[in-house]
Amino acid sequence: MAQSDEQVTVQHPDYETVIGIEIHVQLKTKSKIFCGCANQFGSLANVNICPICTGQPGTLPVLNRKVVDSAIMAGIATNCKISRVSEFCRKHYTYPDLPKNYQITQGDRPICLGGHVPIERADGTVKKIRLTRIHIEEDAGKNMHMATGESFVDINRAGTPLIEIVTEPDISNSFEARAYLQRLKSIMYYLGISDVNMEEGSFRGDINISVRKKGEPLGTRVELKNLNSFRFIVASIEYEVVRQINLLESGGKVRQETLSWDTKKQETVAMRSKEDAFDYRYIPDPDLPLLVVDDEWVERIRKNMPELPHFKFNRFQNEYGLSAYESSNMVESPELATYFEEVVKRCKLPKMASNWILRDVLGFLKQNKIDLEDFRAKPSMLAELIVEIDKGVINSKMGQEVFVEMATKGKYPSIIIQEKDLRQIGGIEELQDIVMQVTVDNQSAVADYRGGNQKVFAYLVGQAMKATKGKGNPIVIRELMRKFLDD
Repeated sequence: MAQSDEQVTVQHPDYETVIGIEIHVQLKTKSKIFCGCANQFGSLANVNICPICTGQPGTLPVLNRKVVDSAIMAGIATNCKISRVSEFCRKHYTYPDLPKNYQITQGDRPICLGGHVPIERADGTVKKIRLTRIHIEEDAGKNMHMATGESFVDINRAGTPLIEIVTEPDISNSFEARAYLQRLKSIMYYLGISDVNMEEGSFRGDINISVRKKGEPLGTRVELKNLNSFRFIVASIEYEVVRQINLLESGGKVRQETLSWDTKKQETVAMRSKEDAFDYRYIPDPDLPLLVVDDEWVERIRKNMPELPHFKFNRFQNEYGLSAYESSNMVESPELATYFEEVVKRCKLPKMASNWILRDVLGFLKQNKIDLEDFRAKPSMLAELIVEIDKGVINSKMGQEVFVEMATKGKYPSIIIQEKDLRQIGGIEELQDIVMQVTVDNQSAVADYRGGNQKVFAYLVGQAMKATKGKGNPIVIRELMRKFLDD
């Protein structure tokens, strides 16, 4: 997948970094995990709530089947073993945004075990980031702290379905962390189980970082929370690695604690000491039965799985001859990948299609701040434009003009070419007369060229193109001009 230009910080040669990541993926279901309340972001505070998600006495949770479908799909996509029997537990802590004072989650018996996510490292090799587990749980509400010193609680988010994806400590630097997160985010988006919007909290996680001298046991880890962009994740990891190494080198000790990233100061700051798992007092939830998943359920999910981004990435290189860079950008979203394949199916020119999409289509979308679904130039239109350029009906410069008109008004290129009389002049006789006239009108430049000044050749070709009002076939003009000047 596409990577950042940011470089991995060179750290102390005697130390190595060990990183594990826990990612919460908010699932895109219509209702919450254990009740019928709307699972909707951006509503007025405390409107999507009921006795179940506000923890009223005597209420009973009912598991949303779509949540289980999504968890199974995520497990298959990340090469996990799907547990045939899993269990829900109560994880106890006193947070004001969870009225029950416990969170329903999965403890020792999660729905998915093991697995891995492949990433491309900085040197181009593939590394498998092993997963420990994927489990299902409910989200908490949201605390809102006012400038007046008052705090309010919005329970809308309480009961929102989540899956938590936990890695083994396999990640060695910020580059690999970013590559893993980008790949995982892309997989979840391709599956259609989450909108993975980091700013809205749909894809958020905790980064566990420790450093150790090479060959020694794992060091004391710290946990980074509340990171909502890849840029902040990279910056915070790089800062924290250097901080821990400097601390150990000066004779200090790393404390196990939870940190946040101060975007203004560009440094990590302490939030609280880190709780251990036993502090949560996990107990099986007596209101929820064991979750039993049979082979038929898993196979039904597997058969409906879409092609995943890393498979599409490899296929685009092998089938269409795209570079790793082109493929990586083309599979960034399933919508863009589908658009590309629809164009190629019609024009049979994958490299030209890739160039036009990555340069012109994405540029137009960004400039006009629209999504691909609102783009007026459909795949059939772009394919027609590419074919017209490839056949020499118009040149690339005219193609740019046609593209803008096509993208703005949704017209087919053939109509635009006809309306604006843009058809390229490709006839040898007509262009030959124009080239000869240009040389007559520019005797000084011709003399300079024949005297050894090769730079004036481009000037003469430009004058010929100008004489055709941009409609001349530049390849033919160049050949005719070279032949006339050299003869």
